[in-house]
Amino acid sequence: MSRATPEPVQVVKHRRDEALKALATGVPYVQFLGITFDRRGDELTAVLPYDPKLIGNPMLPALHGGVTAAFLETAAIIGLSWSIMWADIESGELVPDKLTHDNLPRLPKTVSFTVDYLRSGLPRDAYARAQIVRSGRRYATVDVEAWQDNRLRPFAQGKAHFVMPRKPT
Repeated sequence: MSRATPEPVQVVKHRRDEALKALATGVPYVQFLGITFDRRGDELTAVLPYDPKLIGNPMLPALHGGVTAAFLETAAIIGLSWSIMWADIESGELVPDKLTHDNLPRLPKTVSFTVDYLRSGLPRDAYARAQIVRSGRRYATVDVEAWQDNRLRPFAQGKAHFVMPRKPT
């Protein structure tokens, strides 16, 4: 019994990158804020590049609290969706080149989202990473943390609960 020949690394990387790009660009608010995602294997880091329109208090200056919350929630939703899609991407069942805004997998729906503002977000790039605490067929819980210069000094963190999308039958 022989094994199937594995796909070339470039093909797998391209499939992962295209799937992530389709997922992230499928949400207009993500594009408005300028959020991008840095992928290392199955680990995602959301990146919010500095833009003057994101400043809420120009006297400090500090990132707007709503922008911070939206950034955290986006990182949680995309991170959870990425983990759901991962098996299909790896198996080749999900073909990213055929993903459009009309046939993207459904995103989880937010049930509750709590943000803890730990310090002011400074006028510079911000990063966030989501950790899936529990992911079942119906519900999921995700913790997310945002930092700027030092990962050990987060400026905000959140906890989100989601209703999982139903698998198509």
